[in-house]
Amino acid sequence: MPLFLKLNIEPQGVTGIWKTEEEDDYFLDRLQLYPEELEELNTLRSRKRTEWLSSRYLLHLLSERHIRGACLKDTYGKPYLQNSDYHISISHSGQFTAIIASPKIVGIDIQIVVAKIERIAHKFVTDLEFNSVHNQYHIESLHAIWGAKEAMYKAYGKKALDFKKHIKVDAFKYSEEGFIFSGQVNKDDFNKKYSLICNQIEQIILVYATQLED
Repeated sequence: MPLFLKLNIEPQGVTGIWKTEEEDDYFLDRLQLYPEELEELNTLRSRKRTEWLSSRYLLHLLSERHIRGACLKDTYGKPYLQNSDYHISISHSGQFTAIIASPKIVGIDIQIVVAKIERIAHKFVTDLEFNSVHNQYHIESLHAIWGAKEAMYKAYGKKALDFKKHIKVDAFKYSEEGFIFSGQVNKDDFNKKYSLICNQIEQIILVYATQLED
Protein backbone atom coordinates (compact mmCIF):
# COMPACT_ATOMS: atom_id res chain seq x y z
CA MET A 1 0.00 0.00 0.00
CA PRO A 2 1.43 3.43 -0.86
CA LEU A 3 1.65 6.20 1.71
CA PHE A 4 -1.93 7.01 2.74
CA LEU A 5 -1.25 10.60 3.82
CA LYS A 6 1.71 12.95 4.31
CA LEU A 7 1.52 16.44 5.82
CA ASN A 8 4.33 18.90 6.42
CA ILE A 9 4.04 20.80 9.70
CA GLU A 10 5.78 23.96 10.84
CA PRO A 11 8.61 24.66 11.31
CA GLN A 12 10.26 21.50 9.95
CA GLY A 13 8.07 18.63 11.06
CA VAL A 14 6.22 15.95 9.15
CA THR A 15 3.35 13.58 9.85
CA GLY A 16 2.05 10.66 7.82
CA ILE A 17 -0.33 7.70 7.76
CA TRP A 18 0.27 4.25 6.34
CA LYS A 19 -2.51 1.70 5.71
CA THR A 20 -0.99 -1.70 6.37
CA GLU A 21 -2.00 -4.40 3.89
CA GLU A 22 1.43 -6.07 3.68
CA GLU A 23 2.89 -9.10 5.40
CA ASP A 24 5.69 -8.59 7.92
CA ASP A 25 8.31 -9.70 5.39
CA TYR A 26 7.53 -6.65 3.26
CA PHE A 27 8.85 -4.38 6.01
CA LEU A 28 11.67 -6.69 7.10
CA ASP A 29 13.02 -6.74 3.54
CA ARG A 30 13.14 -2.92 3.51
CA LEU A 31 14.47 -2.23 6.99
CA GLN A 32 17.97 -2.71 8.29
CA LEU A 33 17.18 -3.15 11.95
CA TYR A 34 19.67 -2.50 14.73
CA PRO A 35 20.39 -5.15 17.40
CA GLU A 36 18.40 -3.22 20.04
CA GLU A 37 15.44 -3.03 17.67
CA LEU A 38 15.59 -6.73 16.84
CA GLU A 39 15.63 -7.52 20.54
CA GLU A 40 12.40 -5.58 21.04
CA LEU A 41 10.79 -6.96 17.87
CA ASN A 42 11.44 -10.54 18.98
CA THR A 43 9.26 -9.97 22.07
CA LEU A 44 6.24 -9.09 19.91
CA ARG A 45 3.72 -11.33 18.24
CA SER A 46 0.93 -11.07 15.67
CA ARG A 47 -0.68 -7.63 15.31
CA LYS A 48 1.77 -5.87 17.66
CA ARG A 49 4.67 -7.12 15.58
CA THR A 50 3.10 -5.83 12.35
CA GLU A 51 2.32 -2.46 13.96
CA TRP A 52 5.92 -2.15 15.17
CA LEU A 53 7.32 -2.91 11.72
CA SER A 54 4.92 -0.60 9.86
CA SER A 55 5.72 2.29 12.20
CA ARG A 56 9.49 1.94 11.73
CA TYR A 57 9.06 1.70 7.99
CA LEU A 58 6.80 4.76 7.84
CA LEU A 59 9.17 6.71 10.06
CA HIS A 60 12.07 5.98 7.72
CA LEU A 61 9.95 6.75 4.66
CA LEU A 62 8.99 10.15 6.02
CA SER A 63 12.61 10.97 6.87
CA GLU A 64 13.59 10.64 3.18
CA ARG A 65 17.03 9.49 4.30
CA HIS A 66 19.03 6.62 2.79
CA ILE A 67 20.40 5.45 6.13
CA ARG A 68 17.88 5.13 8.94
CA GLY A 69 18.55 5.78 12.59
CA ALA A 70 17.53 3.38 15.32
CA CYS A 71 14.09 3.94 16.84
CA LEU A 72 14.39 3.05 20.52
CA LYS A 73 12.41 3.62 23.74
CA ASP A 74 13.37 5.51 26.88
CA THR A 75 12.81 4.29 30.43
CA TYR A 76 9.14 5.37 30.25
CA GLY A 77 8.54 3.55 26.96
CA LYS A 78 8.48 6.73 24.87
CA PRO A 79 9.98 6.19 21.40
CA TYR A 80 12.90 8.31 20.25
CA LEU A 81 15.38 8.47 17.39
CA GLN A 82 18.92 7.66 18.40
CA ASN A 83 21.37 10.49 17.73
CA SER A 84 18.65 12.82 16.46
CA ASP A 85 17.27 16.16 17.66
CA TYR A 86 13.82 15.27 16.31
CA HIS A 87 11.02 14.21 18.63
CA ILE A 88 8.69 11.47 17.40
CA SER A 89 5.37 9.91 18.30
CA ILE A 90 3.54 6.82 17.02
CA SER A 91 -0.11 5.73 16.96
CA HIS A 92 -2.10 2.80 15.58
CA SER A 93 -5.76 2.11 14.88
CA GLY A 94 -6.90 -0.94 12.95
CA GLN A 95 -4.81 -1.15 9.78
CA PHE A 96 -3.58 2.43 10.12
CA THR A 97 -0.26 3.64 11.49
CA ALA A 98 0.46 7.31 12.12
CA ILE A 99 3.82 8.99 12.75
CA ILE A 100 4.88 12.51 13.61
CA ALA A 101 8.44 13.87 13.74
CA SER A 102 9.40 17.41 14.71
CA PRO A 103 12.18 19.48 16.29
CA LYS A 104 9.56 20.35 18.93
CA ILE A 105 8.04 17.99 21.50
CA VAL A 106 5.04 16.33 19.85
CA GLY A 107 2.45 13.60 20.28
CA ILE A 108 0.00 11.97 17.88
CA ASP A 109 -3.17 9.89 17.93
CA ILE A 110 -5.13 8.21 15.15
CA GLN A 111 -8.56 6.63 15.50
CA ILE A 112 -11.15 4.99 13.33
CA VAL A 113 -14.48 6.63 14.19
CA VAL A 114 -16.68 4.27 16.23
CA ALA A 115 -19.93 4.96 18.08
CA LYS A 116 -18.87 2.99 21.16
CA ILE A 117 -16.65 5.88 22.27
CA GLU A 118 -19.83 7.45 23.67
CA ARG A 119 -20.05 4.70 26.31
CA ILE A 120 -16.68 5.60 27.82
CA ALA A 121 -16.78 9.38 27.30
CA HIS A 122 -17.51 10.02 30.99
CA LYS A 123 -14.10 8.54 31.82
CA PHE A 124 -12.10 11.16 29.94
CA VAL A 125 -14.36 14.16 29.19
CA THR A 126 -14.94 16.83 31.84
CA ASP A 127 -18.26 18.64 32.25
CA LEU A 128 -16.72 21.78 30.72
CA GLU A 129 -15.31 19.86 27.74
CA PHE A 130 -18.75 18.41 26.99
CA ASN A 131 -19.70 21.95 25.89
CA SER A 132 -17.64 21.36 22.72
CA VAL A 133 -19.62 18.21 21.89
CA HIS A 134 -22.39 19.22 19.48
CA ASN A 135 -25.16 17.03 18.10
CA GLN A 136 -24.12 17.23 14.45
CA TYR A 137 -20.62 15.96 15.20
CA HIS A 138 -21.25 14.30 18.55
CA ILE A 139 -19.15 11.17 18.02
CA GLU A 140 -16.46 13.00 16.07
CA SER A 141 -16.11 15.63 18.82
CA LEU A 142 -15.58 12.91 21.42
CA HIS A 143 -12.87 11.40 19.24
CA ALA A 144 -11.25 14.82 18.90
CA ILE A 145 -11.13 15.20 22.70
CA TRP A 146 -9.80 11.68 23.20
CA GLY A 147 -7.24 12.16 20.42
CA ALA A 148 -6.10 15.48 21.87
CA LYS A 149 -5.63 14.02 25.33
CA GLU A 150 -3.86 10.95 23.99
CA ALA A 151 -1.55 13.12 21.89
CA MET A 152 -0.70 15.35 24.86
CA TYR A 153 -0.19 12.27 27.03
CA LYS A 154 2.33 10.96 24.52
CA ALA A 155 4.06 14.32 24.23
CA TYR A 156 4.37 14.42 28.04
CA GLY A 157 5.87 10.95 27.80
CA LYS A 158 6.11 9.98 31.47
CA LYS A 159 2.78 8.17 31.87
CA ALA A 160 0.82 8.39 35.16
CA LEU A 161 -1.61 11.06 33.96
CA ASP A 162 -5.33 11.12 34.73
CA PHE A 163 -7.14 12.09 31.52
CA LYS A 164 -9.78 14.14 33.39
CA LYS A 165 -7.67 15.55 36.21
CA HIS A 166 -4.35 16.32 34.53
CA ILE A 167 -5.17 16.87 30.83
CA LYS A 168 -7.53 19.61 29.66
CA VAL A 169 -8.87 20.47 26.20
CA ASP A 170 -9.99 24.03 25.52
CA ALA A 171 -13.24 24.86 23.76
CA PHE A 172 -13.41 24.12 20.03
CA LYS A 173 -15.89 23.87 17.18
CA TYR A 174 -15.61 20.63 15.22
CA SER A 175 -15.09 20.87 11.45
CA GLU A 176 -14.71 18.08 8.91
CA GLU A 177 -12.20 20.30 7.08
CA GLY A 178 -9.90 20.24 10.11
CA PHE A 179 -9.33 22.74 12.88
CA ILE A 180 -6.83 24.10 15.38
CA PHE A 181 -7.47 24.16 19.11
CA SER A 182 -5.45 24.00 22.33
CA GLY A 183 -4.97 22.15 25.59
CA GLN A 184 -2.72 21.74 28.58
CA VAL A 185 -1.14 19.21 30.90
CA ASN A 186 -0.93 20.17 34.58
CA LYS A 187 0.55 17.78 37.10
CA ASP A 188 2.63 18.73 40.13
CA ASP A 189 5.28 21.16 38.86
CA PHE A 190 4.71 20.27 35.18
CA ASN A 191 2.50 22.85 33.45
CA LYS A 192 2.63 22.97 29.66
CA LYS A 193 0.32 24.24 26.92
CA TYR A 194 -0.10 22.55 23.56
CA SER A 195 -1.24 23.51 20.10
CA LEU A 196 -3.61 20.86 18.75
CA ILE A 197 -4.57 20.10 15.17
CA CYS A 198 -7.39 17.74 14.22
CA ASN A 199 -7.92 16.36 10.72
CA GLN A 200 -10.68 14.03 9.54
CA ILE A 201 -9.77 11.79 6.61
CA GLU A 202 -12.77 9.69 5.60
CA GLN A 203 -13.58 7.75 8.80
CA ILE A 204 -10.22 8.44 10.44
CA ILE A 205 -9.56 11.20 12.95
CA LEU A 206 -5.96 12.32 13.34
CA VAL A 207 -4.91 14.63 16.17
CA TYR A 208 -1.42 15.85 16.90
CA ALA A 209 -0.09 18.03 19.71
CA THR A 210 2.91 20.36 19.75
CA GLN A 211 4.24 21.58 23.07
CA LEU A 212 4.41 25.37 23.21
CA GLU A 213 7.38 27.25 24.53
CA ASP A 214 7.01 28.99 27.89
